Amino acid sequence: MKIKIFIAILGILAFIGCGDSNTSSVSKADSKKVYEVKFSHVVNVNTPKGKAADFFAKRAEELSNGRLKVYVFPSAQLVDDDKIFQELKRNNIQMAAPSFSKFTPFVKEFNFWDIPFLFRDTEHLHKVMDGEVGEILKDVIAKKGYVALDYWDTGFKHFSSNKKPIVIPSDAEGQKMRIMSSKVLEEQTKAIKAIPQVLPFGEVYSALQTGVVDAAENPLANFYNSKFYEVQNSLTISNHGYLGSLVVASEKFWQELPQDLQEVIKSAMKEATMFNRQEAKEDERLLFEKLKSEDKTKTQIFELTPEQRKEWEKVMIGIYPKFYDLVGQDLIEKTLNIP
Repeated sequence: MKIKIFIAILGILAFIGCGDSNTSSVSKADSKKVYEVKFSHVVNVNTPKGKAADFFAKRAEELSNGRLKVYVFPSAQLVDDDKIFQELKRNNIQMAAPSFSKFTPFVKEFNFWDIPFLFRDTEHLHKVMDGEVGEILKDVIAKKGYVALDYWDTGFKHFSSNKKPIVIPSDAEGQKMRIMSSKVLEEQTKAIKAIPQVLPFGEVYSALQTGVVDAAENPLANFYNSKFYEVQNSLTISNHGYLGSLVVASEKFWQELPQDLQEVIKSAMKEATMFNRQEAKEDERLLFEKLKSEDKTKTQIFELTPEQRKEWEKVMIGIYPKFYDLVGQDLIEKTLNIP
């Protein structure tokens, strides 16, 4: 009987040994497998986001020794951001970089990024993104079934007008202000006694030209590249709000990816984020110089003094409690308390 048991144990050990061998061979096969990644975004390749996506694709391939092949599709060549989330769920697209506003219909906390005068400057903004608040917001996205990788800069927004320069809050009173669809932006506009007008971006130029709206808020890239300087005679460098993107990945794709390649993507993304931030900073500097120096841009430019900014902050902080239920009081207070 003892001999039979011993032989049975040997058989089991032999079977386990064969299993280890098979697992090892599969692992070796996986180490040679090439994973293709479709990265979709909606902007031009020459924008900071477009350049960062291409930079990421190159670094991911280099760091993975060719095991990751990232194909970037700019300018909504594959799909518009309005449909990107369902394509990520289906794993038809593996990565994307939607703007924050695209998340707000199903993640109300992302209205946080629209809160006016919440970020003191770019350094403060990046501390928020790279710290506890940024991670909390990424976790909210993860609960919706997406892998949140990193935040990319587009730029701060500035006020422009064809009626009266908006330098202090009272200057905006009575002006018809174009805004994106956002509860936060609506409250921001009402706080300065302007009249909020929600319009698609493609209609903004003609609306400004014809007087349907008097004023708008845009980052310098939009203001310059869309030639709003032709239909706005004043621009205030207010830095009052922020536009950015969150790079996300398909959860299905991520779960199928070996852990070492997940780490490669994280490393390449970290490098791409630093690259994006530098490109966004330089892009804004160049655009500002163009607006000041080019003859075709006759727009009068104003820059807020520290006293004027405090006047704006005093007005806007007064409406923050209206956003507590929307984005969370703790997120706002944590942000204000970051040194």
